[in-house]
Amino acid sequence: MRSLLVTVLLAAIGCTSPDLSPKAPVAKQPAPVAAQPAAAQPASVQPAAAQRLSADTPSKTAAGHTFIAPAGWSLRENGNAVILEAPEGGSWIALVDTQAKDAEAALAEAWAAYRPDAKWPLRSTTPTQNKHGWKDQRTYTYQTSPNELRSVTARTMRHGDQWTVRIYDVANAVAGKREAELALLLDQFLPKGYVRETFAGRKAHKLDAARVAELEAFITRAQQTLSVPGISIGVVQDGEVVFAGGFGVRELGKPARVDADTTYLIASNTKSLTTLMLGKLVDEGKLSWETPVTTLLPAFKLGDPDATSKVQVKHLLCACTGLPRHDLEWLLGPAGATPALALTILGRMQPTSKFGEMYQYSNPIAAAAGLVGGHVAFPKLELGAAYDQVMATRVFGPLGMTRTTLDFKVAMRDNYARPYAFDVDGKIAQVAMALNDPIRAVRPAGGAWSTVRDLLKYVQMELAKGALPGGKRYVSEAVLAARQAPQVKTGKDSWYGMGLDVDTSSGTPMVFHGGRMRGYRSNMVWLPEHGVGAVILTNADSGNVLMDAFPRKLLEVLFDGRPEADDAVVVSAKASQEWIAASRKLLTLPPDQGEVEKLASRYRSDVLGEIRVTKTGDGATFDFGTWKAPIASRKNPDGTITFIAMAPSWSPEFVASAQAGRRTLKIRDAQHEYVFTESD
Repeated sequence: MRSLLVTVLLAAIGCTSPDLSPKAPVAKQPAPVAAQPAAAQPASVQPAAAQRLSADTPSKTAAGHTFIAPAGWSLRENGNAVILEAPEGGSWIALVDTQAKDAEAALAEAWAAYRPDAKWPLRSTTPTQNKHGWKDQRTYTYQTSPNELRSVTARTMRHGDQWTVRIYDVANAVAGKREAELALLLDQFLPKGYVRETFAGRKAHKLDAARVAELEAFITRAQQTLSVPGISIGVVQDGEVVFAGGFGVRELGKPARVDADTTYLIASNTKSLTTLMLGKLVDEGKLSWETPVTTLLPAFKLGDPDATSKVQVKHLLCACTGLPRHDLEWLLGPAGATPALALTILGRMQPTSKFGEMYQYSNPIAAAAGLVGGHVAFPKLELGAAYDQVMATRVFGPLGMTRTTLDFKVAMRDNYARPYAFDVDGKIAQVAMALNDPIRAVRPAGGAWSTVRDLLKYVQMELAKGALPGGKRYVSEAVLAARQAPQVKTGKDSWYGMGLDVDTSSGTPMVFHGGRMRGYRSNMVWLPEHGVGAVILTNADSGNVLMDAFPRKLLEVLFDGRPEADDAVVVSAKASQEWIAASRKLLTLPPDQGEVEKLASRYRSDVLGEIRVTKTGDGATFDFGTWKAPIASRKNPDGTITFIAMAPSWSPEFVASAQAGRRTLKIRDAQHEYVFTESD
């Protein structure tokens, strides 16, 4: 499966509300974060001219290790180093081969070859899974200052008796925009002569009792290693459920166990169900995939009129419109916001790449997909109510998904899994549900609750090409095929369709979609060529690695594949704890009182609302209206101060500054910056 290489910081802050009706005036557009170059270009890349690539280009390092250089990037060789620069400039990936005696010596030699003047302090060093022929992998993360707007890491890896170092020195805006190109470059970096495992042409084993027991044992080990309170899984093969059950508890300290009927927030898995609903409307003749969205929902508009006019129904969930992640505006949205908020956000959104040019995952436009479908089916209802009704009548009801719901109160009425995450000290702690409440306003993109048993019914329908148990036709094969057809590339052998990922790198297509919200991680996958599908739902952020590791384990069991899944879990758990420990050393908690005294008591953003600061004794608290969190402080290498709201699962960071004589707090995602200014 395609692994996400760029993790975008998601935020969850409550704030007071502007007018959120469809006719509300458009708020000021948040400042875009430009792809800033580093303070000075690496000396090693200045002298020689680089080759600008017109197409994705298979390439080699000095030692013959292979990679694919993305189109539009520039490539140059400098002795034992290959250096690639992003089209925007100021962002580099360096691949350096060395004959060093060990990893530390290799790292020093690589920095000398790439950027001998680099001064970033080391933040942490964590183990990385040995994979694709590389051994002894380790990742080094450097402490950049927030105002540098970039991330810097290095990875050491060994093949035979030679070390290679991969240096990642990339502006956050570039990382957010060019996620798929980075995946192409980094995921395809393979040792000389290495042949990737393939299951092409192989027949899957029957999942008998012994093989199912192997999957169960894997989950049992992973649960303990990752400290996940509850995990529910289900597997189907040839139209039959071969396993559906749970491991662990719904809530720590209480005996009730999770099972196949326990509800979890499934987050972005909702997108797949939303596009299925649109497909049903296509079959009914109420719309087509090519229908312009503005003809169906006149209130739909983007911050760019030209892009607005181009958007068809199929583009709402294709991640190909050029719209970036824009999550802060709903994650920091007001309590009780309606789906009208999604349309307001869209009216401010500007594309950062050309229409159809590259993969950029964006939740607000995915939310619009559901609102369009709901409005077409039930034009007299409020947008959110219409979406809820069309999902109930076109998806949940016909598929027999009796416990799947978009209503938080219904979902949490009985047998539901509480969310968990590690706290600042690496201990498992319950996540406040208030951090998940904002998804309600964009629920077509991620607000459904479901169970393993219900989602297996959906997966079985996909594997049956639109037929229900007994053979009754539910949806046309053409509709299902359209949802899986490539809309935009996400890697060498992977693409995004409409609310569905497809990856063929194992030699057999895997269709899937994952979901992440605070304290919940989930995935559903199926192998169309083999009649096999699976669902995994977890109630902890530490279940994140299982989104890839469980499908990998399934492949290992089905095809006697190389053992990788267990190692992925063990390494991930160790790396997580080492990262938390390293991050904790940089924090002052309670915060530096001298710096806290410089904070205003109230801040306001025209777009994101209000933050109140409460100073008590030796501590302080950020109050976001719907939730509160204690403040920690951190001094950055450039002398600036960052204040962090310390909540399990999410710790939003604010850089203290001043603007026009007033104190400010800045929060950023990869491609945007928002400023809170002190208010009376």
